Amino acid sequence: MNVSVFAKAAQSLLVVSSLCLVAACTSTLSPKGNPHMIEQQPYGTLPNGEQVTQYTLTNKAGTQVKIISYGGIITSLKTADKNGKLDNVVLGYDTLEDYLADTNYFGALIGRFGNRIGQGKFTLNGETYQLPQNNGDNHLHGGHYGYDKKNWFVTPYIENQQPGLKLQLSSPDGDQGYPGNALIQVNYLLNDQNELVIDYQAISDKATPMNLTQHSYFNLAGQGDILSHELQINASHITPVDDTLIPTGELTSVTQTPFDFRSAKTIGQDINLADQQLKYGLGYDHNFVLDKLAKHALELAARVTEPTSGRVLEIFTQEPAIQFYSGNFLDGSAKGQGRVYQHRNGFCLEPQHFPDSPNKAHFPSTILNPGETYNTRMVYRFSTLN
Repeated sequence: MNVSVFAKAAQSLLVVSSLCLVAACTSTLSPKGNPHMIEQQPYGTLPNGEQVTQYTLTNKAGTQVKIISYGGIITSLKTADKNGKLDNVVLGYDTLEDYLADTNYFGALIGRFGNRIGQGKFTLNGETYQLPQNNGDNHLHGGHYGYDKKNWFVTPYIENQQPGLKLQLSSPDGDQGYPGNALIQVNYLLNDQNELVIDYQAISDKATPMNLTQHSYFNLAGQGDILSHELQINASHITPVDDTLIPTGELTSVTQTPFDFRSAKTIGQDINLADQQLKYGLGYDHNFVLDKLAKHALELAARVTEPTSGRVLEIFTQEPAIQFYSGNFLDGSAKGQGRVYQHRNGFCLEPQHFPDSPNKAHFPSTILNPGETYNTRMVYRFSTLN
């Protein structure tokens, strides 16, 4: 991806965005014979006057995803249960104001660095960088105004009769303390295999940490807690954490621990055991090191089934790890879509590189250098039990 080409594209989108701000763009993009595949409508206005737009993608099976330009947030994802009934399987809010105040990262694109960096500090090429400490003494998910708090430039498109969105963002040198002018592109594509495919690309004119992910909270039943969901994670090790949830630098085996999801078990089976790591996270909030067959290959990382609805979610990734978070910090203060989000009403599975990698030289590197292109793909595949 050429920097100048990307920059010109971003400038073009600025013009389009300005025009839409004035015109309050509402439109439908659909190929012949498949109406309303992409619908677009205003969602709200930011305090700086920028308009936020909502896009609704619908595939031939009726699966529907709603995404807003603010944070690239998935606000709703409706997929069928075993009886063909559509229901929303992600946690979300009702208004833009709710998302502006959100601290749970519901449905958002995360960057410049997903997960935590210890003390919000790292040294790169002899220079020390201080980032916002927005999670106790640590830095979390890109800071106070990470990519989840940016209004992205969005271009709807149709690819092989399937709906997609191209989201672009210019992240300047010093954005939340990070070095380098970075250009980010994320593509969402909802295909006819009931897969939401998410492609990430980034470039930077200075060496910088880059670790992008997606932070949707899932509940395949559409209500209640997630403890009866059955989860399998293809990981033989985790990176254990200290009491601030920063990795110690070790890799420990999941064998004979509550973290062994190599065979499917309910999320609730071991979540309340007397285990120090579970105490630190108030449940599961840990980085699972995937058993990859090939480096950078797109492989199955996790599979979740919900027995009552029969819904199945499989997550594929090129990343070396996945963060499993069991909704431990949901406390009933967040509300939306007719629901109050209580303790463990949703779970996250976030493909990623390891947390605190900029401070752990033996972890897989997250440094993006000038002249390189960051590329990674993740896939949410939805189906039902036979």
